[in-house]
Amino acid sequence: MKKLLIIPDRSNLADSLEIAEKYNTGFEYNDFFNPSVLDSKKKVDRIVEEYKSVQLPEYCTSHGAFFDVIPFSLDERIKEISDLRIQQSIAAAEKIGARAVVFHTNYNPFLNSEAYINSFVETNADYWGHVLRQHKNISIYLENMFDTSPDIMERIAERLCTNENFGICLDYAHASLSPIHPKSWAMALGKYVKHVHINDNDCVSDLHLAWGAGKIDTMEFYRCYEKYMSSATILVETNAKENIIASLEKLKADRFI
Repeated sequence: MKKLLIIPDRSNLADSLEIAEKYNTGFEYNDFFNPSVLDSKKKVDRIVEEYKSVQLPEYCTSHGAFFDVIPFSLDERIKEISDLRIQQSIAAAEKIGARAVVFHTNYNPFLNSEAYINSFVETNADYWGHVLRQHKNISIYLENMFDTSPDIMERIAERLCTNENFGICLDYAHASLSPIHPKSWAMALGKYVKHVHINDNDCVSDLHLAWGAGKIDTMEFYRCYEKYMSSATILVETNAKENIIASLEKLKADRFI
């Protein structure tokens, strides 16, 4: 059975819990990627307490820091602060009981020389390999963001896939904005994909529309999912309550769930 997740709205937690119960979804917390939150133990603890004051869904994940997080930088100071944000994100996820944390690759597509790409792959594989071994009880998922093709992620995944807690988070909407057809992303990365983000857009900008409200070929996604990544969990990555419900109803109407 497919495992779906939604982004909870902490300001209207009762509504999020109602949706989660009705559609049998988990949560992906989006409360812990902001540096101003991560730097305040009081803020992190307060958010965790707010969530834990209610009966949470059994399966949840968390989105980690991504603003200016560049653990592959040549600048040691930037690497240091990037590692701090990643470690803080994992610590917050562990506090709230999340099963996995999602991080962006933050690859810059304009730096595309062979030497840069080789260095990017090696440095990321070494860094994330260390993090995965450090935190064996929580999964780490790397998500495509600015990536223009699956090639680099595939090379990194080949290096990291021996770690049981590693996986790719395929953001299908981001892939739909790239020059490579999203089916090719699913084909290349499918065996490494453990988590998927879906929402809709106009195939030009990352709009986070309700599923089915844009131009993404939803039926092709269903075929790709079933053929290449059928065991992956799925986040309906849109925030407004009406968009979440519309997305879940669309998935039901299409008999995907």
